[in-house]
Formats: sequence, C-alpha cells, structure tokens
Amino acid sequence: MSPPSAGRVTLDALRRRKAAGERIAMLTAYDYPTARRAQAAGVDMLLIGDSLGTVLLGHPNTRSVPLELMLMLGEAVRRGAPDVYLVGDLPYESLSRGPAVAVAAAQRFRDAAGCDAVKLEAGPEDQPLVAAVVAAGIATIAHLGLRPQQVLTPDGYRAQARDAAAVATLVAQARQMCAAGAVMLLLEAVPDEASRAVMAAVDVPVIGCGAGAACDGHVLVTQDLLGLGFTRPPRFVPVLAELGPLIDAALRQYVEAVRAGTYPGPEHAYPMKSPRA
Repeated sequence: MSPPSAGRVTLDALRRRKAAGERIAMLTAYDYPTARRAQAAGVDMLLIGDSLGTVLLGHPNTRSVPLELMLMLGEAVRRGAPDVYLVGDLPYESLSRGPAVAVAAAQRFRDAAGCDAVKLEAGPEDQPLVAAVVAAGIATIAHLGLRPQQVLTPDGYRAQARDAAAVATLVAQARQMCAAGAVMLLLEAVPDEASRAVMAAVDVPVIGCGAGAACDGHVLVTQDLLGLGFTRPPRFVPVLAELGPLIDAALRQYVEAVRAGTYPGPEHAYPMKSPRA
C-alpha cells in the first residue's frame, strides 16, 4: 500500500521541487480508477490529455476529441486524485476557433473539472493566445516541440529541434511563451540538447515527453507505460508492465467458461432463503 498523500500539490510546490533539483512525475489519466491509483503511487501531476482520442476512442489523431467528453472525464479524474496538480489539455476544437473560445474552454476545465492549469499546443503565432488564457486568471502550460494536434497520420510523429537552428528557434519560442505568462513548459520529442538549452533560457518548470533527461519532470501516456496499447509505443516509453496480454487471457478464459457451461458455478449463484420454522 502506498503512503497517504502529503497534501495537495500546488504550483508553488512544483516550483520548489524544481529549485531543489527534485524530479516531477506526471502521467495521463482519463478515468477515476487510473487517477486514484496514480495518486496512490505518488504521481505529482496528471494530464487529462487529448491523447484519449487515439488511446481510448480509436481515432487516427487527436483532433476529434470533443471538449464535453474531456470535461466529463476530467471530473472523474479529479474525484480519483483530489491532491494532484491536475492539467486539462485544450482540444483542437477549442484552439482552432479563436482566443475567446479557447479562454471559455480553459475556464470550464478550471470550474467544471477542477483543473489547476490547462495545457495548449503553442505554435510560433500563439503567444497572444497564451496571454489571453493567462489574462483570464488560468495557469497555462505551453506545449512546444512536436505538437500532436498538427499531425494527421501516425507516420507524422517525428522528433523536432534536431539541429542548431531549430534549437535556437525552440529556445526563442520558449522565451516568448514565458513572457506571455506560461507557468510551465512541456517539450515533446526533442533531443536532450534542446531541452538543456530551453532549461537554461527559462525559469519555469519544464516537463519532458520524450525530451531527454535534462527536464525538471517527465510525462508519459499511462496506457503506453502499462502495455495496454495496440501499437508499439514511442522509443522513449519504458513499458513497465504487459497488461494487454493478461487482459486478453482473462477475457478468453471467461468466454471459454461460458461456452463450456462451467460458468456460472454454484459459488456464483444466490441461495434461496431458508424457510422459517
């Protein structure tokens, strides 16, 4: 059994962890049971990621995830993990329709789902968008490097910032996002050298997703970590359990028991009440 929570994780607590050189552990969660187990394991941050579009809904990309579904699942995640620093991922539908729509979606993540912050995939032109969400009083995390919402096919997931010029561009963008008020950065699929350059340029916590060891913390898709996916996970994911085959075997065992007539057995049946004397 994991030790009880030491209290709610706040932005100030994450900043103190960065200052002390203590790494920050972050995972995705889309449901109550996963969130509850993640908090019990000591995870600092959870992300209600739009990766649920591919992981849970079977879409080829993350663009089709509806805000309403993310909010409903976000409420479940918060119930399961009341003490983590909870982040809502602004979906494509909210980011593609202008700052007012994005701000309204961010407010709903905070007010309806109980999120502490929102994350948005930020391109070079999105500094005003980040500033608008920040101006609404919502802690904002800028997602740089590989931006999955811009990828329409599975073969489009490619590492970014792999030469000196691209690293310089990434650093400049990181500075822009921090100047707009971003409280944290998330770097996806960039070399360790790029992460070190960003870390040296900004003061906010930097979370890596396939971004090398230099970052202040790291985030993974929980289903990838647990071996629950149907495709090979990215190279940066340590598959720490192979739950998929275990589930497959259990489901087959159930089907076989039903067809063979061995389920339900006497131990699965409710007895009649004993007649009164």
